Amino acid sequence: MSKLRKKWLWQMPHPIVMLFAIIVLTAVLSHIIPAGLFEREIVEGRSRVIPGSYHTVEPSPLSFLDTFLAIPGGFSSAISIIFVVLSSGIMFGILEKSGMIENAVGTFVKKLGVERRFLVVILMTYMFGCLGIFIGYENNIALIPIAAITSLALGGDLMLAAGISVGAVTVGFGLSPVNPYTVGTGHTLAEMPMFSGWFIRSVLCFSALSFLAFCNVRYFKKILAKPEKSLSLGIDTSGFKLSRPLNEYQLTGNNWLVMLVFVSGMVVMLIGVFSWGWYINEISAIFLMISIAAGIVSGQSGRTISETALKSVSVVAPGAFMVGFATSIKVAMEMGNISDTIAYTLSEGLKELPLYGSALAMSGSQCVINFFIPSGSGQALATLPIMIPMGDVLGLTRQTTILAYQIGDGVTNLFNPTLGGLIAMLAMCRIPFDRWLKFIMPIVGVVLLMSWITLMISVAIHWGPA
Repeated sequence: MSKLRKKWLWQMPHPIVMLFAIIVLTAVLSHIIPAGLFEREIVEGRSRVIPGSYHTVEPSPLSFLDTFLAIPGGFSSAISIIFVVLSSGIMFGILEKSGMIENAVGTFVKKLGVERRFLVVILMTYMFGCLGIFIGYENNIALIPIAAITSLALGGDLMLAAGISVGAVTVGFGLSPVNPYTVGTGHTLAEMPMFSGWFIRSVLCFSALSFLAFCNVRYFKKILAKPEKSLSLGIDTSGFKLSRPLNEYQLTGNNWLVMLVFVSGMVVMLIGVFSWGWYINEISAIFLMISIAAGIVSGQSGRTISETALKSVSVVAPGAFMVGFATSIKVAMEMGNISDTIAYTLSEGLKELPLYGSALAMSGSQCVINFFIPSGSGQALATLPIMIPMGDVLGLTRQTTILAYQIGDGVTNLFNPTLGGLIAMLAMCRIPFDRWLKFIMPIVGVVLLMSWITLMISVAIHWGPA
């Protein structure tokens, strides 16, 4: 094979080209796959599929115009996530302008010492993993740039920052033993003790995070030895680099005051999320409040705050655009009424498989469905009312069925182009989706293998609700 041909085979198309191709494929599939819907009922304010209610409906294949109408429809559907990207970018820009973040990271690295940088990478991977486990997903968008500054201060690059933060948050959230959106929803639907079976899930989650930490350190060592191997060459790092030698960094009184504003705002946000049912719009509002308060406390003028906000928007705008563009795929599926048909067809195919095969196939089908229903709770509500009774018939425990769903939903979040939160966090690290795939796909393969081995063990021990 010639060098030219080898280079062409390994070259990935631009993320916009990839997403547009998926939108076009969805439009084509709407002419091939029969349109169908499940009947749904409202339970505790949430829409849930009624098992056995699938039925075909009048075909609604996407026309040429419909294919392009799905794109503004995607932006309209994702407006809340788009704005949280913009608001978190504004907040980070103003915090960075105050000097607090740079001084905090510089002081942290100075205290710990660059010679312990591999330990820092491991600890930060676990820290961001814990944020995913206990805090949530989109809630952590604003913290991603901290990993970028720290990585560059240690001598790493922006891809290492993405591995430390985006990868760890996604693994932690996807395999969390106490994820209220996936495990919590699943246990509610299965009428099981909330977050039961936490020990096996915790072992799996910790193992996956440990492997990710190992991969992050291995990548770090590789780019230290050969900088040309970096997957983020050519990406703008302005605003992320430390501007002074490490020995000059210390936190001032004003820095501590700005940090107090930031931490207080984040605490209020978390209380709102867990106690008052806040979601994306409320989080965006808190980010804006922190931005204004931090700007005032740090002595920035109204003009400076305004100019910093506009500059910050320009930095994160490409990522915000990608969020809306990715959501267009989901809108196209809904327009063609083929999402439920795909879910129904995949679930029906499990009936003919042996016990272990059906468990693996159930997880695999959830991997596929996750691209069409990227919301964890939405996927649970759409598929588990079908999968749980089917698992009962096949001889799978409900705990195993929910684990199969969690693996399919959680691990594929690492490379799901329709997941707005993933695209948003990559945008905060300025990492293009195609480069992210080169870094994360080998890791995904191992994490999936670890997860499916755990799934096989759960089948073998007839894992119950305790």
